[in-house]
Amino acid sequence: MSADVLNDRESNAKRAKLSENSNEALDLRSQQEEEVTIHRKADLNLSAIKFVRILNDSPLNKSVFVEGLYNGEKVVIIFEKTPFSEASVKQLLERGDNSLKQHFHNDIYGDYTTFPNPELNGLKTTIIHPATEKHIEKYSAQQLFLIEESAEDYANITLPYIESTPLSIDWVYNILEHKSETDRIIFEDPDPELGFILLPDLKWNGQQTNDLYLVAICHKRNIKSLRDLNQQHLPLLRNIQKKGTEAISKKYDLKPSELRIYVHYQPSFYHLHIHFTALFDAPGSRVERAHLLSTIINNIELYGDYYQKSRLTFAVRKNDALFAKFEELKKFDT
Repeated sequence: MSADVLNDRESNAKRAKLSENSNEALDLRSQQEEEVTIHRKADLNLSAIKFVRILNDSPLNKSVFVEGLYNGEKVVIIFEKTPFSEASVKQLLERGDNSLKQHFHNDIYGDYTTFPNPELNGLKTTIIHPATEKHIEKYSAQQLFLIEESAEDYANITLPYIESTPLSIDWVYNILEHKSETDRIIFEDPDPELGFILLPDLKWNGQQTNDLYLVAICHKRNIKSLRDLNQQHLPLLRNIQKKGTEAISKKYDLKPSELRIYVHYQPSFYHLHIHFTALFDAPGSRVERAHLLSTIINNIELYGDYYQKSRLTFAVRKNDALFAKFEELKKFDT
């Protein structure tokens, strides 16, 4: 057998071994990724998350925000009590395994604790992993302050802050590119300039319409916030308003007059999105943050550059870096 043939066989054997080692390395990386990425665990149990502390507790919204650790990485867990539905109330009264414990009674009044069947006592749970310090800060209880932001403030303070501390919005692009959450899409207009995707917000469990909460994410990618909107965006805003309300009316039988449609300023992420909620005290719907879409459209119809020139008020947390920028440069009282 010639030396060339022997060399070829040795080379092939080495290549096969390298390929085998490479595949093993890939398998190992995949296995390691499975181990550290909490959302890929098929048998996830909350006991896998180590409790660190409660970040915030909201009795009004019946929710609690928790910091934890999973494989050494930070996790934020949000537990929320879900609203009652007619079906769940019927089951509470009809099932024989829902027990009562009496605390006291007085005349016709009695005070009890009900222990429902676990199927009727689920908690809506949102898990953020791996969580960043920005997430920890966002969900922590903090003192709030109101900032009156002029156009100059936006140009000199807010915009440089936004550009210097970008928060990843890959999850937004995953939705727009149909890489994830495709089964949750309620409606889509695929037009690259005027189109949007409408889907349930994570704050809504989708079970009842009295706390309906949807979000429309526009396909156009160069609009960070309310400050960017001008006359050229009127067709986009009108399209989202019209087709969004039509889609909700068709699927959930809610009229436009039963919806609150608004934009946040400051937004939680800097890609234009519009909130559609039922008329309840939805998170983020207070006057210092929510700007009604109909008012936005009207303002821009009056003055095309309204949001480039107007003074906008928003709430900011004391530990937020943006607050520190305003405190440093504006020296307002705290």
